Amino acid sequence: MDTSFTNSRESLERANRVPESHWTRLTRARQFRSLEFEGFVVVPDLLSEELMEKIREETSTLPTTSVDYSEHQRYISDVQWTDSPHATSAIALPATVEFLEELLGDELICTSCSYVESGPGHPGIAIHTDAQPYGSKIFGVQSSSPCLVRVLYYLDDLTPECSPFKVIPRSHLSLHSDANPYNKYLSHEDELMVTCRAGSAVIINQKVFHGNFPNYSDRVRRMLAIAYRPTWAGPIGDVPERDPEKVAGLPAAVRKYFRSLNTRKIAFDFPNRPDDMARPAPGISLGRWS
Repeated sequence: MDTSFTNSRESLERANRVPESHWTRLTRARQFRSLEFEGFVVVPDLLSEELMEKIREETSTLPTTSVDYSEHQRYISDVQWTDSPHATSAIALPATVEFLEELLGDELICTSCSYVESGPGHPGIAIHTDAQPYGSKIFGVQSSSPCLVRVLYYLDDLTPECSPFKVIPRSHLSLHSDANPYNKYLSHEDELMVTCRAGSAVIINQKVFHGNFPNYSDRVRRMLAIAYRPTWAGPIGDVPERDPEKVAGLPAAVRKYFRSLNTRKIAFDFPNRPDDMARPAPGISLGRWS
């Protein structure tokens, strides 16, 4: 297994970057354009300092597990089943779910909620996608959902030396075999470094190639990662259902996003020219971006 650092400390100064002020100037339409065309967008200041502090307190006691390539990268899945009410409440954060409902034009299903720490010495996450159209050993069949976005809430400032987000813009648009979603890369000449203040979120298209930089700082970089899909975009096969008793125990505001993971609002047996076809479709209009 390759445990190399993805980037040297010296290379951080040469990394491609977007000024943090860029994200504060985007209209909603431009945010959608960035997410759909570039593959990601930064939405500043979604979490209040008060909520962040409570989430930090809750997650500091969670039993995290290290990844197989580094003891300095740790995580825990299914935060919603732990005693973390404020972290769980972020699943239904009004500003975020309103953004996503407008973006996707559909009801939302939350597919995962994880807490992740990148500690000092973390070598960086390899560039990868979160989309596996036939499923995978790591993520199972659930990763085959054809449309999914992941919201990465940062609980600490992202600085160049403290494991900032990494992305290859527009990589989800490529039809080349290098864009096979099962590929992974240690680094790439077009990778972009994304920094932002704590409380901000990076929202990504699951198909974009992304990762993060090493942590050369002396502090831990903490993140809450929540994934959503529209109800139509079910996986290619059935996945295990969640425990209904656990779902019933969630706050009502959160529980609405925990309908069956096997929900597929599609019409498999459709004719060439169904009756009452619509003409307008604002969700695929060029005006959506302007």
